[in-house]
Amino acid sequence: VQLQASGGGLVQAGGSLRLSCAASGRTFSNNGMGWFRQAPGKEREFVAAISWRGSSTNYADSVKGRFTISRDNAQNTVYLQMNNLKPEDTAVYYCAAARRPIATRLLSEYNYWGQGTLVTVSS
Repeated sequence: VQLQASGGGLVQAGGSLRLSCAASGRTFSNNGMGWFRQAPGKEREFVAAISWRGSSTNYADSVKGRFTISRDNAQNTVYLQMNNLKPEDTAVYYCAAARRPIATRLLSEYNYWGQGTLVTVSS
């Protein structure tokens, strides 16, 4: 079972990136999915989550209105569209699959994690 995150890179402040998280080895269409991030020297923090059918989403206040989470269950893939990026968004971004089908922000609810993709936003 693997979650493969991709799409990170270097972007200027105000720019956009789209992260993808492709699952292999099993389907996660019945699981809530989430994105977390971890900046150097800081704890991993919640970014966004989506329920199993995509009908419910949840965002950290710091990204609300700028980031959009979505999923394509047919492709077993979750996306994070990031617009108007800020230097404080710089971090390694991780996708994760939750134990339950809900859009939860609790890190303890996630039991499958991807390897992370680095996003660097320059000022």
